[in-house]
Amino acid sequence: MSLESKIKLIEGLFEQLDLEISKFQNQTKLHCLTGCGNCCTSPSIEASPLEFLPWAFHLFLMGKAEDTLKELNTKEKHSICHIYSPLNLIDSTMGNCSDYKYRGLICRLFGYAATRDKYGQHRLVTCKIIKENQANLYQDTIEAISKGLYVPMFTDYYMQLNQIDFNMGNQIVPINRALKLALEEVLQYYAYRPFPGGLEHIA
Repeated sequence: MSLESKIKLIEGLFEQLDLEISKFQNQTKLHCLTGCGNCCTSPSIEASPLEFLPWAFHLFLMGKAEDTLKELNTKEKHSICHIYSPLNLIDSTMGNCSDYKYRGLICRLFGYAATRDKYGQHRLVTCKIIKENQANLYQDTIEAISKGLYVPMFTDYYMQLNQIDFNMGNQIVPINRALKLALEEVLQYYAYRPFPGGLEHIA
């Protein structure tokens, strides 16, 4: 399968998830606080390179892949996500994703998707801020899920992602390493191939 074909499949999966999460948010009224980037500041976030392939391809088309790879090579192993942009240096929990359209699967799922516990019950994976600041909505949502409200599942979406590329999808690494591997994958793919779609490289 060509790299472009994989990216189209990943983007299709993301579009499907975005629709499901939007529906889930409308039904539950749960929402992230405006300007909050607290979940993005955790240095322990892990992801697969595959979910950042559309991001890496976008940077490649913009002529920014090599420079971004150099920046990532200077980062510490467990530093916060390279794509996250804090609003100020004093409070890094306020900020946003600088490439929101191309954020990864983990970024899309967190807050509005669930895992299965050892009893097979769905457990919503969301942040402490939502649990505390929207306590009533959160409790109502937990009850609704227990009664059958549909919620996107982490395992289901990662299984679908892995079907696109099993090797890349199963590499779960610190998020900046995932970004780095995605960029390397794109750069290596086009090292001896013509620029995609007959386009000229954007300087």
